[in-house]
Amino acid sequence: MWLSWKLLLFLSLTGCLSDYSEAVPGLPTSYAAILRIKSGSSSLASFNSKNRPRLSSPSLGSVSSPGWRGATQHYHSPTNLYHFSETFKHDESVDYGPVFVQEPDDMIFPTDSEEKKVSLNCQARGNPTPTYRWLRNGTEIDIESDYRLSLIEGSLIISNPSETKDSGQYQCLTTNMLGSILSREAVLQFAYLGNFSGRTRSAVSVREGQGVVLMCSPPLHSPEIIYSWVFNEFPSFVAEDSRRFISQETGNLYISKVQTSDVGSYICLVKNTVTNARVLSPPTPLTLRNDGAMGEYEPKIEVHFPYTVTAARGTTVKMECFALGNPVPTISWRKVNGHNPSKARLRKSQAVLEIPNVQLEDSGMYECKAENSRGRNVFRGQLQVYTYPHWVEKLNDTQLDSGEQLRWECKATGKPRPTYRWLRNGAPLWPQSRIEMINGVLMIHSVNVSDAGMYQCLAENKYGTIYASAELKVLASAPTFPLNQMRKTIIVTKGQEVVIECKPEASPKPTITWKKGDKVLRQSKRITILPHGSLRILNASKSDEGRYLCQGVNVFGSAEIIASLSVKEPTRIELTPKKIELTVGESIVLSCKAIHDSTMDVTFHWTLNGQPIDFEKEGGHFESIKAQASSADLMIRNILLMHAGRYGCRVQTAADTVSDETELLVRVPDLISGDMESAMAVELNPWVEYEFRVVATNKIGTGDPSAPSRVIRTNEAVPKTPPANVSGRSGRRHELVIAWEPVSEEFQSGEGFGYIVAFRPNGTRGWKEKMVTSSDASKFIYRDESVPPLTPFEVKVGVYNNKGDGPFSPIVVICSAEGEPTAAPIDVKATSLSVSEILVAWKHIKESLGRPQGFEVGYWKDMQQEEAAEKVKTEGNESSILLTGLEGNTLYHLTVRAYNAAGYGPPSTAVHAATKKSPPSQAPGNIMWIQDGSHVSLGWEPVRPLANESDVMGYKVLFRQEGQSNSQVIETQKTSAVVLLPDVGVYIIEVCAVSEGGDGTASPQIRVPSFSGGKVTSAQSTLHVLSTSSSSITLLLALMVPSASW
Repeated sequence: MWLSWKLLLFLSLTGCLSDYSEAVPGLPTSYAAILRIKSGSSSLASFNSKNRPRLSSPSLGSVSSPGWRGATQHYHSPTNLYHFSETFKHDESVDYGPVFVQEPDDMIFPTDSEEKKVSLNCQARGNPTPTYRWLRNGTEIDIESDYRLSLIEGSLIISNPSETKDSGQYQCLTTNMLGSILSREAVLQFAYLGNFSGRTRSAVSVREGQGVVLMCSPPLHSPEIIYSWVFNEFPSFVAEDSRRFISQETGNLYISKVQTSDVGSYICLVKNTVTNARVLSPPTPLTLRNDGAMGEYEPKIEVHFPYTVTAARGTTVKMECFALGNPVPTISWRKVNGHNPSKARLRKSQAVLEIPNVQLEDSGMYECKAENSRGRNVFRGQLQVYTYPHWVEKLNDTQLDSGEQLRWECKATGKPRPTYRWLRNGAPLWPQSRIEMINGVLMIHSVNVSDAGMYQCLAENKYGTIYASAELKVLASAPTFPLNQMRKTIIVTKGQEVVIECKPEASPKPTITWKKGDKVLRQSKRITILPHGSLRILNASKSDEGRYLCQGVNVFGSAEIIASLSVKEPTRIELTPKKIELTVGESIVLSCKAIHDSTMDVTFHWTLNGQPIDFEKEGGHFESIKAQASSADLMIRNILLMHAGRYGCRVQTAADTVSDETELLVRVPDLISGDMESAMAVELNPWVEYEFRVVATNKIGTGDPSAPSRVIRTNEAVPKTPPANVSGRSGRRHELVIAWEPVSEEFQSGEGFGYIVAFRPNGTRGWKEKMVTSSDASKFIYRDESVPPLTPFEVKVGVYNNKGDGPFSPIVVICSAEGEPTAAPIDVKATSLSVSEILVAWKHIKESLGRPQGFEVGYWKDMQQEEAAEKVKTEGNESSILLTGLEGNTLYHLTVRAYNAAGYGPPSTAVHAATKKSPPSQAPGNIMWIQDGSHVSLGWEPVRPLANESDVMGYKVLFRQEGQSNSQVIETQKTSAVVLLPDVGVYIIEVCAVSEGGDGTASPQIRVPSFSGGKVTSAQSTLHVLSTSSSSITLLLALMVPSASW
């Protein structure tokens, strides 16, 4: 039992108010009638959608603060971007400003609900614990003055809510002594559905064949309603077809051409999308006039979409168009100056054009055309697609010294382009003498303690706003030195450059003073104090030896360090002999002597051609001999040719390292009598330049070589060396490709060198010969349209020069080329593996002509043409390839074709695959951990992916020792884990979500010391909390009595 006390972490998702009420004692758990607008909620589209576009996000909201503009502005806030600084996120004793854990959500309250309470949730972390205030429509709410209002742990509870008193925009303002932050805006709206007027509706009388519009005239309602029509009696509903259409924009029923069967009573039925309440209108009788049928007439468009339609990227757009006419008109759609989006669908007998997942490229002019035999009518309108602001660059908590400059930049994209505003402690920040705000950049010159606080950047366009929050801490502390800079001794040699470190930690930046002994050190061309405080001494000498003191001083105090400098004579090296030329079998001793400061020890290292000599693996040829403390010898016994090269001796001391090299030449002996004065060199190559040297030798040793003779060229001769490695190569169909290794110049034996290529079909007698006049040639191509693929030929290649023809190479059999591949790969499959990877696999028809050297895969996006495809190749018989670096959540088209040296074969039929959605961008938040010796128990809030991100499949906990790069990994499907730290030291721990699209954003790093099993008692155990993001999570902590292992 390694844990004597057990800490339980209860994570309670506050997805609805009933969950929240369970976490607060005394609150009833009956809030089910309240609709909270959450991610993916279908009621978002109906929430005042014409006048107030909203995002399908848990953080849907808007902001309006006191004194900002005259009219209420609506904004979108998908995430809270507050990040803890590395400096103070581990220690609970360190104060930090508020950060939202939960912000209020938009709510729709049904007026007929049995539950008469509304809860607007707000929860924040901070140290000290934050307090809360609330604003309604930009004005602070006096909770004490209204008995219906109460505040429970930051959440605002409204009893007996009233539409006239309580509807509006709400914001939570949370504060502690370090600053304030303002939440996004949450709208409280009331859902209701009134009754139709009870007045009797007049009959509508038309002629047969005439068009008619029956008006619904819906009652007062909120939010949106759905329309349908009843024919004669409930539940006989009007069926929509090419002749009858119910507009969900106007609610009216349109009949393009009335028939006798249409006579009857019509009732409009409306349904509230939130409360599901339904009401029926009084009946509207439809009768036929008795003055005859209506003649044919051209279409008249009665229902059409607006002249300008605006839609958020990623939503579904529905545009209506319906016409009256006789005969019944046909409706058609087109995008002017372009093609209809391939994803577009026609609904309700083509009266509705629906474009799902609308994108910026879908913008443009759209045309609806109604047409019959009597004529046609056209309506055009513009579709404009906008995007909400999205962060490109976020804020991070910052710590600055007093007097430094703050520069924060928040950058977002969106259409229209976002503008930026800044808040400090929840109030607008305006330009001042020290404060500049330009295009999302905030600069504060010469910060002081009064500038510390909570800052928020708002990026907004007319469709939404996003928030980024960060804390500015202005530091003030006396200088201190890290342990690695404390008292030390530095040893250098004369003439070297010396840098003595002095980098105190202090705020504001301290003034640095250096002393040598008791005297202040004055700077010169040779002695300078570097900008960060360290001391640099150029061309060190004996006079620089001594005790150096560095002192750092600021307004809060001072600190100092001491270093001793010792300057030694530089080490010199003597390596003898300098250049050696030996004969195979001889031996040699290389001597390396170091002239160095007698107070320092030296070590010797031997190298051959720059590589250390391994004395144990060289077969006894090498031996290191340490004759005395300041010298070392290298014995080389029974020298071989392989021992020739550059021998190096490196001498190393505590102050410096020096080295030198000597060259060893090894020759094979060619001895003649000592009384001879000439010799004949035989078996030389024709037409090659030579030079000669003579070396005298006797039993004592070998003398120096003579100077080289003049250059002499041998006479020309018929070449004797044929080409080597005659073989075939790939080529186009009907080609015979013959290749060989060219004969080097020293074996060409004369001028006018070339090749004779001879070949004949296998089994025939006569040779065809072709001359190749280039001495550098290595290939000959013979083309004959009558030669079938893979026809075997006997081939040989000879040589010639101006003296005559030389020999041929041995005969080899080479087949004519197959040509380029003739068959496309089959069974092509594309499988999406992640957000940026697709695996493509295929099969090749082995019986086809043109054996492939590899395959080429072409791929392009759905909205691109095939001509824009990117291509990647494989080599050999590979039958699959992994495409990487692709865009996430994107449909790709792919083809595969074989290739060889002759060219490319036909491509396969295109296949399709879509990359996975991106991994979650949110890191696991509010990480909590408790340590017991080498065991660390972790808990964190679950990651909620955005709509365009992959679902979370689990989590990874990565941990490694500080200073190492390789991490160990624990995988879990829970939001908790126990990590065993095996060795003593400081460990870095991170947590990230795992999804189909890959690993999500990792949490900020946690630094945990390990004592390798050292026991921490319950009194010493500390719960650490790291809060990095806002999300709807309630954390309950309970310290339990001693129990079994966690």
